[in-house]
Amino acid sequence: MSAADRAMPDAAATLAAYLLAALWLSSLSASGLVPQLAGVCAGALVTAAAVGSVLRRIPRFSTPADRVTLLRAVLVALCAVVAVPQLFTGRGPDLLLPVLGGAAFLLDGVDGAVARRTGTASPAGARFDAATDAALVLVLSIAAAAVAGPWTLAIGGMYYVFVAAGFFRPHLRAALPPSFSRKAIGAFQPLALLVSLLPGMPLPAAFPAVALVLLTLSFTRDVVQLEALHRSGMLDGGLARTGPTAR
Repeated sequence: MSAADRAMPDAAATLAAYLLAALWLSSLSASGLVPQLAGVCAGALVTAAAVGSVLRRIPRFSTPADRVTLLRAVLVALCAVVAVPQLFTGRGPDLLLPVLGGAAFLLDGVDGAVARRTGTASPAGARFDAATDAALVLVLSIAAAAVAGPWTLAIGGMYYVFVAAGFFRPHLRAALPPSFSRKAIGAFQPLALLVSLLPGMPLPAAFPAVALVLLTLSFTRDVVQLEALHRSGMLDGGLARTGPTAR
């Protein structure tokens, strides 16, 4: 089956996998109907965004790397299924959430490696990868709010604020040269949040606080650099920014 023919089956399999897993997780929850529905709906939004990322492509295609990213997206969605009900009940996270989030985090490097090995790397795949990274951080930051405080939402929201700013200042959507520090800081965000979500973790706010400081510095540096390039006329506005952890 060609890459073009794989898009619809991959999308359908992703939706089916999410629905089955989400219903199973909800059946194990004792949080009540409304919190469970909220969690399933939150996960459905993550899954729908991932599937839409594949189906919106022109021409439509799905690669082996995309299938890994779709699996990651399902794991992120299941994190939402577990995390959102805890906001209603006030209960701290159990081990299930770090396990699901840790699996999504560890798979982050796999889709890029598969793309390079199969020669199927593409800008669309890079954007999909970055969007999945951002969704993972957002969901984990929501979960961490229950143990570290609502300020952790700034970690998950900063990427989306940056993307929104690009609609008003289009040069912020331009690509910057690859940066090891940007990639390292991007990778540290989910790791720090996962550590804070481990049951019995002392000082759960410590790692997310460091992550927020580093992320703020990273985005500030990128904005300053993009503004300087824009003023100097050296910026190629036709290049789309794919994010700090894109493959």
